[in-house]
Amino acid sequence: MTSYRKTAAVATAVVLGVLVVPGPTAVAEGGVLWGVAVIPPGREGIVEVAGYQGAGAALTLVAPRGVRVTGVPLGASGYRGAVAADGRSGTYTVTGDAAGQAWRGRSFPFVLAVPADAVPGTRLRGCELRVTDARGVRRAAGRCAVTVGLAGPTLTRPLSGVPLPARPEIAGKAHPGAKVTVRDKDEREACATTAARDGTWACTPAPALPGGANRLQAVATLNGVSAMSEQIDIAVRESGAGQ
Repeated sequence: MTSYRKTAAVATAVVLGVLVVPGPTAVAEGGVLWGVAVIPPGREGIVEVAGYQGAGAALTLVAPRGVRVTGVPLGASGYRGAVAADGRSGTYTVTGDAAGQAWRGRSFPFVLAVPADAVPGTRLRGCELRVTDARGVRRAAGRCAVTVGLAGPTLTRPLSGVPLPARPEIAGKAHPGAKVTVRDKDEREACATTAARDGTWACTPAPALPGGANRLQAVATLNGVSAMSEQIDIAVRESGAGQ
């Protein structure tokens, strides 16, 4: 069973990239390999690669410029993971314990760390994938697209469980410059604004929220990428109940 020793230290948004590696008889030098990842600035995310190749082969991911490989957390026996000293790449190699086994059905996680000053929506260049056989001969090669994502916004006001007026101030934090839209339980827009340079934002519903139980969630968008906050349950005072 796959065991990710480092999962707890990785950002909550885990990303998945799929690498389809042809079998030995079908592999060509020009074989196309592909992986996809979206990771927020200053966070780590997992690119999980699945494929097929014979025993003794090695799967290597070369990180985009400015990004580091910080972990190869596969815990299965028969596969050895290693990270280059400079963090530029990570490799999984089939060891003697897995001799005669194929890679089909197994996934190989690579943990990537994106720098804190990366701009959301930017596609980072230079991510490469390759498979070599037991003799070191390249059997397949390709690229992975790593896009800088957006950290989820937070909702700091209003407080859950406190009776609220129909137009409470809604506030929180988000990436500076991100557009923040707050929606209620029925997906109606409560209010919208733009996060300030320090990341703070605040807005007031217009029109007023309906009385009774409700739920709020903030969605931040910047340069074509978006992220959602956790939902908070609220209770709005009914009309005439001391608003």
